[in-house]
Amino acid sequence: MPVTRSAFTDAYARLSEVLPGLGVTEPATAGEVPRGGGWVGAASLAAGEAELEAFLAWDDAQVLRDYGQRARPDVVASFGLHRYAWPACLLITVPWFLHRRVPRCPVTRVAYDRSAAGLPLGRMAVRPTGFACLPGDPAAALPGARVVADEEALRTEVRAAVAEHLEPVLAGFGPRMRRRGRALWGMATDEVVEGLWYVAHLLGEQERARHELELLLPGATKPYVGDAAFRELKGPDGEPLHTRDRASCCMFYTLRPEDTCTTCPRTCDADRVNKMLATAS
Repeated sequence: MPVTRSAFTDAYARLSEVLPGLGVTEPATAGEVPRGGGWVGAASLAAGEAELEAFLAWDDAQVLRDYGQRARPDVVASFGLHRYAWPACLLITVPWFLHRRVPRCPVTRVAYDRSAAGLPLGRMAVRPTGFACLPGDPAAALPGARVVADEEALRTEVRAAVAEHLEPVLAGFGPRMRRRGRALWGMATDEVVEGLWYVAHLLGEQERARHELELLLPGATKPYVGDAAFRELKGPDGEPLHTRDRASCCMFYTLRPEDTCTTCPRTCDADRVNKMLATAS
């Protein structure tokens, strides 16, 4: 597949460098993303029909293979949405975090292939329709650039770009998840925050990411639910341990009730500390 360079190429290359399980490609064919051969278009997932059914069959088989039991259909759909939305949000948040450039990526311009050999998280293809940047950015002279006034205006662009992409995707997955409205946008909030927070840790910039995400999602930023929700716990020697409270539940507890996520609302602070210390060791 011929590829091209853009205002985001360096950001995507850096993402794949620190997170080698995820590949990102920018197809050179104007306005098109790949189809077939493992690729599924985001627009097809949003349509909620046969291609979404095939997409979720992968999650259904994975749960049975890894846990020896079948998950409820709504749990399978929740897993499938997470596995798509987590990397999809990074297509927008990573260029913003690294270079202060915010691409617009409607569902017609993104495709996902999670069957790619050697890439546990799969690979994404993206053809942004344009982007926002700050005054003085050399990329402001590129086609499709739109200069905004300041950092807050750029954060508004991030929220709008993610919402533009996720809204139709949530509409496609929602009925299968038996969730709607606030519950779905709570998941969107978590994907934005936890995806970038994780990548920032790999970049050695986790503290800056917490600050940036608190400004990005301070609360009352509809359609998102809640704020970034970071808080600090103390380890056994008084060391600071950073956590957050998810706005939604990933439903993993339905498979392993005793093994909830570190940021799950069901996980008490003592268990969070133990889990974080175990991960660090």
